[in-house]
Amino acid sequence: MPTLAAASGDTVLPPFSPGAIFTEIHLGSLVALFLLVAAALYGYGVYRLRQRGDVWPVGRTVAFVVGGLGSIASVTVTGIEAYDTTLLSVHMVQHMVLSMVGPIFLALGAPVTLALRTLPVPARRQVLAVLHSRVARVLTFPLVAFGIFVANPFVLYFTDLYRQTLLHSWLHEFIHIHFIVTGCLFFWPLLGLDPLPNRWPYPGRALLMVLSVPFHTVLGLTIMQSPTLLAGDYYNSLGLSWTDPKADQVTAGGILWAGGEIVSVTMLGILILQWVRQSEREARRIDRALDRQEAEEAAGRAREDAAKITNGAPADTRAPGSDTA
Repeated sequence: MPTLAAASGDTVLPPFSPGAIFTEIHLGSLVALFLLVAAALYGYGVYRLRQRGDVWPVGRTVAFVVGGLGSIASVTVTGIEAYDTTLLSVHMVQHMVLSMVGPIFLALGAPVTLALRTLPVPARRQVLAVLHSRVARVLTFPLVAFGIFVANPFVLYFTDLYRQTLLHSWLHEFIHIHFIVTGCLFFWPLLGLDPLPNRWPYPGRALLMVLSVPFHTVLGLTIMQSPTLLAGDYYNSLGLSWTDPKADQVTAGGILWAGGEIVSVTMLGILILQWVRQSEREARRIDRALDRQEAEEAAGRAREDAAKITNGAPADTRAPGSDTA
């Protein structure tokens, strides 16, 4: 990671460039350890299923590993991480990916379902006990998760907390994990495929997603139009000659505004697609039930006709549905 002497102003940080994403790799963080462990556990679960002849959808694996863990890695272990305390706009890209993009794909990967299908019975019971505990029910209740998801950015950016994350690396990393957790709490009950409590019907989920859009707009516009810099004089103290902190803050607000709307609309589309697929599955289930009912009724009539023939009575030759005289 490039070195930075913010207090003295002796900054030796070059201008941010796309090449830095690939040249500055940072694998010594807690987030990087989480990514490696999560990928290994998920891969082992898929391997166990295949070993016993079960099928696990490839799309779920791609969503979890590439879309979820991959997107988180792209903003935490690459050159983006090297500049996230230097440019507010880079931090805001991180914010969007960690709190929205990554959690959405993690939810679509259905890791809890995978765990329940591969763990031994005692461990499976423990997982279910945690899922249905009082704490889990409260935190995953859609309105509670929605409130946490919406309120957190306002608390972070409009208090001294954000400046402290720039000054203390441990707090900075904790905020990264906090973004991921709050995003999962919000998106998992809405989009996830896992058996979670407090699962709302699809119309309620869609309404909650629509209600989340204005908050990103308000927050983004507020940051763009703010006359003061976030984090006080921190960015000015860096003394970077190749960027204007005020202009960068406007860019950061625009990223939050536009990015929030794009992700929310995309997620709403995924939600509607899931809704349609569930309706189709329900229609097929009803059709199968009706077919079974008709088959049972036909078998019952056949048994009645056979009994009449056995007893010497003429068989019922009327067409199905015909009226008696």
